[in-house]
Amino acid sequence: MRIVVARVEDFAPGERKIVTRGRRSIGVFRVGDRFYALNNHCPHLGGPLCQGRTQAWVRSSTPGSYQREDEQALIACPWHGWEYDLATGQSFLGPGEPPARSYEVSIEPGDDCAGEPAPGERRPGPFVAETFDVTVERFGSGDHVVVDTTPRSTRTVPSQGESQ
Repeated sequence: MRIVVARVEDFAPGERKIVTRGRRSIGVFRVGDRFYALNNHCPHLGGPLCQGRTQAWVRSSTPGSYQREDEQALIACPWHGWEYDLATGQSFLGPGEPPARSYEVSIEPGDDCAGEPAPGERRPGPFVAETFDVTVERFGSGDHVVVDTTPRSTRTVPSQGESQ
């Protein structure tokens, strides 16, 4: 399933968007010019992971010395503070616990970005059932429903919102 989240210019660096399709909730994060997507479900105890605060990696080469990276690359679950890497979903708490599910994110030209239809939106599929003209004609004692099975010379499929 492909989900169209937003136009790039409408998605500011540092911003996140949480999208829902069916029963799936996914947080999409823009960190600088990179995008990450995580399942909005903390594997620890099921909290709304993508609503947590983001933070930078902090690295230490010796005791008392640390370096903080510029980009917000971790997210902490708002329920218990478990931290996950935005890129991989990996947590460094609870060894043996599964990572948060991460998803691929791509940037595509607008014309190629059909994505999934919005709830309630319908798009034509690849198959078209054969249909026949039906008329009501008068024969002898009354009106009769008549189906014409003569092949239609030009088959047109009505677009969304049009009736035949």
